[in-house]
Amino acid sequence: MTDDSPLDRFRTEVAGWLADHYPAALRDPGADARAAADAERDWQRLRAARGWLAPTWPIEYGGAGLDPERARVLAREFRRIGVRPPPISAGLSLLGPVLFERGTPEQKQRHLPGIARDAVMWCQGYSEPGAGSDLAGLGTRAVLDGDHYVVDGQKIWTSHADRADWMFCLVRTDPKADKHEGIGFLLIDMKSPGITVRPIVLLDGSKEVNEVFFDEVRVPAENLVHEEGKGWTVAKYLLGYERMGTGRIGASKRELAKLKELAGEQMKDGRPIIEDPRFRDRLTRVEVELMALEITNLRFLDQMRRSGRPPGADVSMLKIKGTEIQQAITELMMQAAGPLAQAFRPVDAMDFDHFTARLAPRYCNLRKATIYAGSNEIQRNIIAKATLGL
Repeated sequence: MTDDSPLDRFRTEVAGWLADHYPAALRDPGADARAAADAERDWQRLRAARGWLAPTWPIEYGGAGLDPERARVLAREFRRIGVRPPPISAGLSLLGPVLFERGTPEQKQRHLPGIARDAVMWCQGYSEPGAGSDLAGLGTRAVLDGDHYVVDGQKIWTSHADRADWMFCLVRTDPKADKHEGIGFLLIDMKSPGITVRPIVLLDGSKEVNEVFFDEVRVPAENLVHEEGKGWTVAKYLLGYERMGTGRIGASKRELAKLKELAGEQMKDGRPIIEDPRFRDRLTRVEVELMALEITNLRFLDQMRRSGRPPGADVSMLKIKGTEIQQAITELMMQAAGPLAQAFRPVDAMDFDHFTARLAPRYCNLRKATIYAGSNEIQRNIIAKATLGL
């Protein structure tokens, strides 16, 4: 790439724009938490206005229309100055690819621009009390009545359903069909009459997941994605993207850097804990595994780019190893912080160390990482059956 190449000019453009617009409160790790949260909201709005939340999406759908090379330049410039990724969005990372692949022109035009601007929050209506890892065993029913489906049933562990505007939901459209058939993929307005959302309090005290009940909820038939009875095809397509995302390699790299900093400050037997051989051995092992995971992820992305195919069953490797690494990092953080990592210590504006005060809740919250998006045991079965042919 020469100094006057189009890619270099684009890199210069991105760098200049970031220098002018990326908030100082997000560059400073010691910034006040409330100021950082306000800056984050403003930053995401600016980023969305440029189409850079979904940079490769067509401009007509709210993206920036970038080719893969420019998208990689954009990502490198973001990483260079430490730009944090946008908040996890079920619409952006999961539903968007589904609508591009299976949605009608009307569904794309109605929903994709709002997703690209992060103006509409989506939640995922998959798991049920009797259908978790055995997702195809779902029982929530949708009966066609004229030009509407009438939905009855329950979903559980629905992340952010209390704040979501819409849900993409798996429903049973034909109870007599084989359990992998007779399933529909519906887009449901969460303001529809008959929907009740109840929070589930997690081990860390948070309420990010919910129960959702449907009592004769009427959903326009035009909100069905793909074909009636073929929702499992859509579900599998979406799950491939979800399992790639749950690896959260970028987040783990940032957490690993913070772990090294913490372990260099906390003392054990008169020296930094990072110099303890057993601790250093565990830390090194996690770092090597994370490097290998990143290389594996890049290999999958390259295969997808070359073939044009969606993620296959083998991306379950990313979900398994990525979530195990996330848990290992929090375990090492707890060990490094020692007595500072008190369980559920209140955090207020005068707290001397917000980071260690949040360690125990974070540790508890990440216990679920190896369960959601299909438990890691199920992921190993998928690899054994679909990839290794066992």
